[in-house]
Amino acid sequence: MDLRFNGQQMSLLQGRSILAETSMSPAEMQYLVDFGLHLKYLKRHNIPHRYLEGKSIALIFEKASTRTRSSFVTAAVEMGAYPDYLGKDDIHLGVKESVEDTAKILGSMFDGIEFRGFKQQTVDDLAKYSGVPVWNGLTDEWHPTQTIPDLMTLKENFGYLKGLTLTFVGDGHNNVANSLLVGGSMLGVNVHIVAPKSLLPDSKKVDLAQKYAAESGAKIMITDDIDKGVRGSNAIYTDVWVSMGENDWQERIKLLHPYQVNMDLMKKTQMPDDQLIFMHCLPAFHDASTEYGQKIAKEYGITEMEVTDEVFRSQYSRVFEEGENRKHGIKAIMAATLGDLFIPELTTFKK
Repeated sequence: MDLRFNGQQMSLLQGRSILAETSMSPAEMQYLVDFGLHLKYLKRHNIPHRYLEGKSIALIFEKASTRTRSSFVTAAVEMGAYPDYLGKDDIHLGVKESVEDTAKILGSMFDGIEFRGFKQQTVDDLAKYSGVPVWNGLTDEWHPTQTIPDLMTLKENFGYLKGLTLTFVGDGHNNVANSLLVGGSMLGVNVHIVAPKSLLPDSKKVDLAQKYAAESGAKIMITDDIDKGVRGSNAIYTDVWVSMGENDWQERIKLLHPYQVNMDLMKKTQMPDDQLIFMHCLPAFHDASTEYGQKIAKEYGITEMEVTDEVFRSQYSRVFEEGENRKHGIKAIMAATLGDLFIPELTTFKK
């Protein structure tokens, strides 16, 4: 795999916030995908890359997370920065202190801020008032620090992005679906959203994706027809049926059980084994081995939800590689927007 880095692109990203996929141009997003794979190579070969030496990072978490917290912490430390975790009980954001006031004080103490929570407006305001780069670790609307690693995973497996078909199956209007729809279309990935009619993405997100697709050559499909939607897919992607902060399990199970990713659905792609992968941003309810899984099994009589255990553990699954790529993609985002570094114009390596 040959990767090329342009110093001018790096300088254009410095000091910027990544609040949604639309915070980047398609060229900048492609750059971050390739830079993330480059940083993964450096880590795997024990090559130091302490591009954030002496920097301090504030990690604000309204919503708990295994991968987002671990990714930001390890990414920061490995690049020489100091991360400080601020959970919902450690900070008065929007409760006893306004987002504006919080942003100003954190911006005076930290070099960059990550936010994972509910409202998109909160992360937008942190960027507006803090004066430092802010990174969206997840909001109800967008999840760009998931999209970059997801695109890295696709390129890592297939060697290219433009012309691949990624199909998201399940809750088609959640943040991950939004981000994949828009982010994929920016880089020429054909994105299919397959979901019940009531859970299809809103028209504004679809229109935005179509705008990017017209420029990149991507083909967008929004449908409730499973057979039509998954045919020809290189990657089947799904997410939990009920997101954090939601509780409508009974209705979601009724709506989404037909859209469960199982081996029958994987076969409907009609793709050869070496041209098909399965992806999931995790955590996944693929069995009843957790307290949560046992609770759902007891109340609703199902032991597998959005994906079966067979698919999750199959030859198609790339979920753990995808999870690891969170760290390397987040490294790329932080280094490109915050680091005082020079990337040579041409860096070449083989995968």
